[in-house]
Order: sequence, then C-alpha cells, then structure tokens
Amino acid sequence: MKKTSRLAALPLAILFSLLLFPACPAALAQTESALVPAATPISALTEALSAACRQNAAEFSHFLTDSNSIAFNALSSDDRIALMERFVLLDTRGRPLLTNNAEGRPQLRCEALDATEQFTFDTPLVHDNLAYIPAIVAAGHNIRIGLVREDGNWKLLSLGLLLIDIPSLQKEWAVQLLQIHEQDAIDTLQGIAQAISTYQNAFGKLPDTLAQLGPPKQGGVSPSAAKLLDASLASGDSNGYKFRYRVITGADSEAPSFEIAAIPAQYGKTGNRSFLFDKDGKIHAADKKGAVATTDDPVIPASDSANP
Repeated sequence: MKKTSRLAALPLAILFSLLLFPACPAALAQTESALVPAATPISALTEALSAACRQNAAEFSHFLTDSNSIAFNALSSDDRIALMERFVLLDTRGRPLLTNNAEGRPQLRCEALDATEQFTFDTPLVHDNLAYIPAIVAAGHNIRIGLVREDGNWKLLSLGLLLIDIPSLQKEWAVQLLQIHEQDAIDTLQGIAQAISTYQNAFGKLPDTLAQLGPPKQGGVSPSAAKLLDASLASGDSNGYKFRYRVITGADSEAPSFEIAAIPAQYGKTGNRSFLFDKDGKIHAADKKGAVATTDDPVIPASDSANP
C-alpha cells in the first residue's frame, strides 16, 4: 500500500480557497523589513517561483507578506515543501529556467526529473503599491497573480480574487488532512480485505494475523509471510491509522470470517472517525473519540467506500 504524502492530494483550488475578500488598498496596510530587493513585480514573482521550484524555503519566505512569512516559517519542513510544491504545481524539487517566448513574454520553467511546469507572464497591471500579473499556467489555464509593495519590495498577495493567507491555510489543511487520512483508511481496509481473500485462496485458510500478509525476512512466499502487504501495514500502521484484524470463529458448520478495525493513531489530528470492516464486507464508521467502531455504528455509503 502506497503511503500518501501529507498534502500532495490537495487540489490547487483548495490550497488558495481561503478568504474570499477582493484585494484592495485598505487590506494591504502591513509593514515588513526589506529582505530581498525586487525591483519589478515580474522579477519578484519569477524569483518567488524559482525559490519554490528549488524548494528553498528561506528564499521563498522573503516574498511573502509579514504575517504569511511568520506563519510559513512556523510550519514543519514537510509542510513548507508541500506549500512550495503547490505554487509550482510539481511534487518534486526542480531547476528553474527563465527565458522569453517568441512574443517576448517572460517564461519560467520548473524542470523536475519526471515533469516540467511552465509559467508565461503578460504585462503587469501596476497601480501604486499593487500589481497584478496575468499568467498562463497548467496547460493553458489563466490566472491573475497579485503582489503588494512593502518598503520597496514586491510580495505575493493573491491568486485571482483570493488572498493568500497562510494562517487560514493551516486551518484548511487540518480539515483536508483529516479527510485524506480517513479516506485512505477506508481504501486501506478494502486493500487488506483483498489481501486476506488472496491469502485464503492461496493457502486454503484465513491468516491468523496481519503479520502473515507481510513480506518475508528471507526466503520466498509462505503462509507465514505471504508478501501481500508492505511491512508497515502488516505491522498494523498506515498513514495515520492503526489497523487491527481478528478471525471470527463460525458457529457449527459456518465457515470462519474476519473483521478489520481502523482507529486514528492520533485522534483529532490524523483522523476523527473509527472504521470497522465487518464479516459481510460492509464498512461502519463513527467518531468514537479514538475507540474502536462496532457493527452498531452506521454503514458508510457505497460511493464513499468504493476504491478509486
């Protein structure tokens, strides 16, 4: 099972859906000491995106407004990298290359090992301490990037009509990450159930533990190490959830069945809901404050439990 990056699953629109306030001079009364001189809006924007491409957090923070710079520097290293990745629409470090296209418009390419993203900029619209730069990104999508001048330096302000507000973004992340972890727990339950079915077909019985579905320490596949799950999941941990498996002994001639429980590793941080994959293949879910879900809890809709 592939582990999900903290923020890689978050769409670009969510990242900047923060405060729906139109940018206006009254909202721009911030002061910040000059850190990196940027003579023009275009140079500031290309330098900011170049820093994001290189995943240079210290340099990138220079192009954020005061409150955003403080909030950005307070993030974990992984979250700072994830934010910069969203700015350049790539999930790996790249090499920036600034050129002009055939029409003489500035272009910035961020070239990573497995992908390249290109930004083409039009003439900035500048009024006093505000600048808006039309840009073409992501295969022809148009967006207007706003900057504000503070103490002579241009700083990132907005995308379209949405202000970039990292303190608010942190709150959005918390909600979105919970949803990502919870959906991943659902998908993982189904993946474990499929691995158990494969094990049963191969060896004629249910595994006694999740560990028997993991990789062998040495040698080939066997009933004690079927190589159907990675080592982390076979130990019961995956993407912020802990998984517990038990065999249910059948009554009389009824064949044995199984249940798989998933509980947040850190309740309220990596997930709120607990889940139970029951013997009939249904997934129950409820906020159990970190306790195990039961068959008395609601069954989640099939559309939520369907594998993508």
